[in-house]
Amino acid sequence: MKQKINLLGILFLFFCYAVHAQSSSVAPKGSLFIIGGGNRSAALIQKMVEIAGLSANDHIVVLPMSSEEPDSSYFYIKAQLAKACTNTIANLNFTAGTVNDQIWLDSLKTAKLIFITGGDQVRFMKVVLNTPVFEAIHAAYNMGATVAGTSAGAAVMSHFMITGNQLSDTAYEATFDKVWYNNIEFNEGLGLINNAIIDQHFVVRSRYNRLLSALAQHPDYICIGIDEATAIIIHNNKVTVTGESQVLTFTHPEGMQTTATGLIKFRDVHFRIYTEGDVFKIK
Repeated sequence: MKQKINLLGILFLFFCYAVHAQSSSVAPKGSLFIIGGGNRSAALIQKMVEIAGLSANDHIVVLPMSSEEPDSSYFYIKAQLAKACTNTIANLNFTAGTVNDQIWLDSLKTAKLIFITGGDQVRFMKVVLNTPVFEAIHAAYNMGATVAGTSAGAAVMSHFMITGNQLSDTAYEATFDKVWYNNIEFNEGLGLINNAIIDQHFVVRSRYNRLLSALAQHPDYICIGIDEATAIIIHNNKVTVTGESQVLTFTHPEGMQTTATGLIKFRDVHFRIYTEGDVFKIK
């Protein structure tokens, strides 16, 4: 009798594990709309609204926590969005004191479009990481929301988030002056993309050194540099480029080595440049 009970218990646990594994592997129903910063044209905003597929009763949430002036950041994106749609646009400037506000969390979880403003990605994640806000963003994305962001709001999309700091030099630079191993600082981001690293303002600020440094530390990832006034749209494994400039990718470094002084060298690397309408895949 005990053996039968134990066998039933084992089968039940196996069933629960199988159901959990299947549910956790289901692809999110939503999309990501990741802007490289800079000017946001009316056409780019209209494209974002179209991707979100807003109905008349859907609402939009703006998360301005990256910004030093969150009210101003909300004001400018709201003005742009209001020209592209008539939906309610809520400003949820979460702080340590409001991350458990259930009314705000419900509004975030049920939003059809979530927009993360520019500023400082580290500031944003300090508010969001390990809180119900983090979980609400993922829940909305999994249920079909479009999560969008620009500049810092683009950087937070990755699991390995580029902070912008060099570990070998504490002075901040818009681009890196060294291509050294273990020179780039990563923090934990939202992890809406788990197999790619995002960099922004890419071409205009010549951030090649920075992204090559990221690739050296995570050679199995696709490293994506998005220029200003340009975005990538991600749904499942498909990436579509939209906007005025370019998107660059670095993948598959071969023969990577570091010298005794920490310099990085590759024998080869896959480097591609994409423009409006181009499509590529990420695993």
